[in-house]
Amino acid sequence: MKAITHWIGGKPWSGTAARTGDVHDPATGEVTGRVDFAERSEVDEAVAAARAAYPEWRDASLARRSSVLFAFRELLSARKDDLAEVITAEHGKVLDDAGGEVQRALEAVEFACGAPALLKGGFSGSASSGVDVHSAPHPLGVVGVISPFNFPAMVPLWFIPNALACGNAVVLKPSEKDPSAAQFLAELFAEAGLPAGVLTVLHGDKVAVDGLLEHPDVAAISFVGSTPVARYVYETGTRAGKRVQALGGAKNHMVVLPDADLDVAADAAVSAGFGSAGERCMAVSAVVAVGPVGDDLVARIAERVARLRVGDGRRGCDMGPLVTAAHRDKVLSYVEADEGAVLAVDGRGHAVDGAEGGFWLGPTLFDHVRPDMRLYRDEIFGPVLSVLRVDTYDEAVALVNANPYGNGAALFTASGAAARRFEADVEVGMVGINVPIPVPVGYYSFGGWKDSLFGDTHAYGPDGLHFFTRPKVVTTRWPTRSTVDLGFPRNT
Repeated sequence: MKAITHWIGGKPWSGTAARTGDVHDPATGEVTGRVDFAERSEVDEAVAAARAAYPEWRDASLARRSSVLFAFRELLSARKDDLAEVITAEHGKVLDDAGGEVQRALEAVEFACGAPALLKGGFSGSASSGVDVHSAPHPLGVVGVISPFNFPAMVPLWFIPNALACGNAVVLKPSEKDPSAAQFLAELFAEAGLPAGVLTVLHGDKVAVDGLLEHPDVAAISFVGSTPVARYVYETGTRAGKRVQALGGAKNHMVVLPDADLDVAADAAVSAGFGSAGERCMAVSAVVAVGPVGDDLVARIAERVARLRVGDGRRGCDMGPLVTAAHRDKVLSYVEADEGAVLAVDGRGHAVDGAEGGFWLGPTLFDHVRPDMRLYRDEIFGPVLSVLRVDTYDEAVALVNANPYGNGAALFTASGAAARRFEADVEVGMVGINVPIPVPVGYYSFGGWKDSLFGDTHAYGPDGLHFFTRPKVVTTRWPTRSTVDLGFPRNT
């Protein structure tokens, strides 16, 4: 039985936890570890260690910070397969998905390695007579990162490298469902030369979250999770005077126009809807079939779903289990509810290559879904794909824009004119054209609109550097007289 504890002061915590939580292997249902849950006293200890380490790291040269990040990048690249195995063992996603997660995380790390080129500030000489003005970005201090279960390596690395590059100390609170990836990252950072205390890992539940949100020595919070919790984090953190970026839920749409290549669209719907068992914040959960394409598109999706191999992610399968039994049962409740939609593919009967006790639900497809159904309104966060039908492009855009979420949307079409119009019309933060999951590359920034984001700063990339710094402007005037003759004319 693996014991997972906090990482404080550059080493595993040596205390005894008052509470712990079970960690499961989702493919077997077995308990494989226990993770310590922090009480307020442990939150105080973790933040104190980060605060004590902060001044040295703040004063470290940009070259030193960058060298640590480069070393971490090399270590992570060398051990990405090991990390993928850790992710699969506790999250359940197949190894290919886990490896892809680590690869996308590396993009964010690589961007942060070049942060010194982007942290230059500005200078105005002789802004007034004998007066110079310069500005520089300064770190915030101790910052908190609260990350979700669905990307236990990638999402923390959306935030940690940028925060460190800017000179902050970081306290990471990972999901208690799959906490070992965070430990893996902390050990790699220590091996890369990050000073003890600059990165802390604090495990736990709402007690740990509230402790970070309310702690007076935590200057900022980065969060990714569901919309209700994102709203709570944003309101609680800002009420405590913190800077907060809280990325919430999604209902990502994929609009298929009559001129689209339906084979390409069907492939995209299957990979984006059922990859990682639908437990992605950018998963496609609603396909909008425009005009006459609905029947053909649904048939092609169903044909592909039947060929998907569902099972243990370590066996070369296409889709793994859900993360916990409770989450599987919640997703299953949507499949079992009768709201009048057509159940085109019933995932409950899908063959599974895995242990009987695993948290299984096969890919499920509903057709003729209406906007008033819970199937459509709720973020299900599982392998359930809904097809809605409309007659025109305008109806499709109106449907997408009426949804309270605004994370991402994709359009499948052969028309450049339609693509350009969709880009302008759709009210979401990330748009894909014949790309079902338009997650930005590491040198752009990730974030949605409306109920998908609380705060005004997106994650990683340029927005990440902005979030983890605040500008300081210095106005300078030197005296016109000196007691020492330096051999050049004095200012007048």
